[in-house]
Amino acid sequence: MEFSIKQGSPEKLKSGCIVVGVFDGGKLSKAAQAIDKAAKHALSDLIARGDMNGKSASTLLLHKLPGVAADRVLLVGLGKISELNNKTSTEILGSTFKALNATPAKDAVLYIVDEGVGKDAAWVVRQAVFAAAEQIFRADGMKSKPSKAATLKHITFATLEKPDAALKTVLDRAAATAHGMDLAKTLGNLPGNICTPTYLAAKALALSKSHKGIKATVLEEKDMQKLGMGSFLSVTRGSEQPAKLITLEYYGAAKTQKPIVLVGKGITFDTGGISLKPGAEMDEMKYDMCGAASVLGTLQAVAEMGLKLNVVGVIPTCENMPSGKATKPGDIVTSMSGQTIEILNTDAEGRLILCDALTYSKKFNPDTVIDIATLTGACVIALGHVASGMFANEDKLAQELLAAGEQSHDRVWQLPLWEDYQPLLDSNFADMANIGGRAGGTITAACFLARFTKDYRWAHLDIAGTAWLSGKQKGSTGRPVPLLTQYLINRTAPK
Repeated sequence: MEFSIKQGSPEKLKSGCIVVGVFDGGKLSKAAQAIDKAAKHALSDLIARGDMNGKSASTLLLHKLPGVAADRVLLVGLGKISELNNKTSTEILGSTFKALNATPAKDAVLYIVDEGVGKDAAWVVRQAVFAAAEQIFRADGMKSKPSKAATLKHITFATLEKPDAALKTVLDRAAATAHGMDLAKTLGNLPGNICTPTYLAAKALALSKSHKGIKATVLEEKDMQKLGMGSFLSVTRGSEQPAKLITLEYYGAAKTQKPIVLVGKGITFDTGGISLKPGAEMDEMKYDMCGAASVLGTLQAVAEMGLKLNVVGVIPTCENMPSGKATKPGDIVTSMSGQTIEILNTDAEGRLILCDALTYSKKFNPDTVIDIATLTGACVIALGHVASGMFANEDKLAQELLAAGEQSHDRVWQLPLWEDYQPLLDSNFADMANIGGRAGGTITAACFLARFTKDYRWAHLDIAGTAWLSGKQKGSTGRPVPLLTQYLINRTAPK
């Protein structure tokens, strides 16, 4: 889908559909007033008849209004101005694009951004692009008869007054982010028999060829053995699929600038290993590589934007399978850092691959390291499916991520990383255990990772509750690509 911004009079613009807003009680927005005047008060008449009352997220499609150049006019309810917030605004945008995609219109012009939908124009443009991309995304590519591609191909965000020049940059960056989300969603939705560690490595190499400025490198198991990644390799022992350690390097600034390193958990299928998971919904463990998918999507978006900063992606990827060779509860392994780990539960495997990847990340002399992982079911219990869990060893970094989450509406919530929790990981036989018990499971998982990140600024994102949806809407969400890209965009802003 293509996006653009322009100034113009709504009644004069030719398009498949013009979208204008109506506030609660039938009050017409400025753009709707212009349509109403050109159409000899047709909108006022239907509001008087009760056909549209402006209820938030309601829609009404009109055809061939006299005096209006567009084929269709879509009225969108904006509700009460005093009640507009993040939730209602995204619902309004979602219903708008759902209604648009139900028409045969190939292009549309939106004036509801000009009304602000309760937020500043930049926020609305970003969310409108994400909503538009979500409506046309298809997850049925592996069906024998995939659904037809969406008819709607071009969206124009129109304004009555001259638009702010900065909005064009916001729009381009939002489109790049949406493309990155599409990649992350596509990879996340693939089944484990196709999206293997080898497949992810091939995707990374293809990304480096198709996007200028990205260099991809793939390390094999023999390379990891030489590096001493005993923790990572303990997870892949039960699988027939070879593990891979993927790195993607993007240098948009001088090589002397320290990079921001994104580390994505890439368990392409997680059975739990010998600590086998229950069978119910185990199919969803194909999503245990969504951290890796988000890193690939973010690097693609960064390259498409041409951001002036250096970013490195590190993706440890393997399967966690039970077999005669698989790691057993009680086994002790030595990590790349030299610290030993007693593996009390083989289903706490994400931290075992991440800890070696975090140690490996030191070689890039990073400014900041952020790991992204579908790490703990405990995070879903704590925060549900709205916010991702966030931990940081520096308050400034935590505040930067919280702000980026609000800007992108891909929100996080900070949880404590206090030393008080560390004793829960004590082991009688090794430097640490890989689990700390049921209490505070999300926190002790982060505390485990913190033992490998003392040499740099670090944050951990637990996306177990936000990376995918279950039930009838089952599918990858593409999160936290919006959060990560917005954080990186903010890092390029003048100080």
